[in-house]
Amino acid sequence: MKVTYEFALHRGKEVIFIYFDYDISLNERIKNLVGVRWSFSKKAWYVLDSAFYREKFGLSPKSPIGKEALFNIHEVNQKALQKYIETLQLKAYSQNTITTYKNEFAQLLYILKDKNVDELDATRLRDYFLYCTNTLKLSENTLHSRINAIKFYYEKVLGREKFFYEIPRPKKPLLLPNVLALSQVEKLFSKLENLKHKTMLYLAYSAGLRVSEVVNLRVKDIHSARMVINIKGAKGKKDRIVSLSQGILELLRKYYLAYKPTYWLFEGQYKEEQYSTRSLQQIFHRAKHEAKIIQDVTFHSLRHSYATHLHERGTDIKLIQELLGHNDIKTTLRYTHVSNRTIENIVSPFDQLNLKDE
Repeated sequence: MKVTYEFALHRGKEVIFIYFDYDISLNERIKNLVGVRWSFSKKAWYVLDSAFYREKFGLSPKSPIGKEALFNIHEVNQKALQKYIETLQLKAYSQNTITTYKNEFAQLLYILKDKNVDELDATRLRDYFLYCTNTLKLSENTLHSRINAIKFYYEKVLGREKFFYEIPRPKKPLLLPNVLALSQVEKLFSKLENLKHKTMLYLAYSAGLRVSEVVNLRVKDIHSARMVINIKGAKGKKDRIVSLSQGILELLRKYYLAYKPTYWLFEGQYKEEQYSTRSLQQIFHRAKHEAKIIQDVTFHSLRHSYATHLHERGTDIKLIQELLGHNDIKTTLRYTHVSNRTIENIVSPFDQLNLKDE
């Protein structure tokens, strides 16, 4: 019986998916693994990605992540890392991008040990990416991120233009966004009792906001006279304007009178302290759990649902692109694949069959 494994990020955790042709005895053995769970979206069992299960399944040891890799880089490449970080800062990349690129680049430096990163040629890098694919079994998205991070060093820090010209990239899978039905949004929102929690999630859905955009809102960003919300410095350091719902404006006024925020629209535990994205995500997941929604949806699914529901109501796709702040229309076009605007008019051939109950 052939069993295959896939390393992935699932519900915010690093996991190992287990795939095999159905076999009763094997299925029972896997069901008895400690901590094993079933994924309805992947149609597969999975366990947390740990050294124990890597060894048990005969897989490659887990690579160090984050600070573990950063703190174990040989002195030969310490200057390269420092120059790399400084270049990212000088180009005014966001802190999230700097952290991601730095951690991905550190993975290469860690595995090189005392080998100077500047001496690698395209052939050696190609071998490294094959190692990431075949041995580490990185997902397509993670591999793209790692290639981009390393490409930045050779082309932007060292100035070797087109250094990656001969290195192929993995084809990205077409992943459709997870969308909530209107009835599910209503059910999820019905589980919110705290006024601040309710206002934040209602606002996110009403304007298609990312979790970071909600917590970064300032009191002055709500322009009630024009009925718009000013989104400042969003993803890609872009400003945009989104519409302000009349129902949300009334809720915001009620919220303002109760909490009296001064600078940040949604303050944290202490006055004038920004609300944390993690806390807001936890509020969503608690409400989702209480609403008994089994789909793999996250806070970001409110944004996906906003765009899809707009499309289903006939809003032009170009306008949706502007409201979401997408650079590429292809990103927005994903919502046409999950919208029921055209699907609802399709009659299945099954419904044309003249079947009799026996």
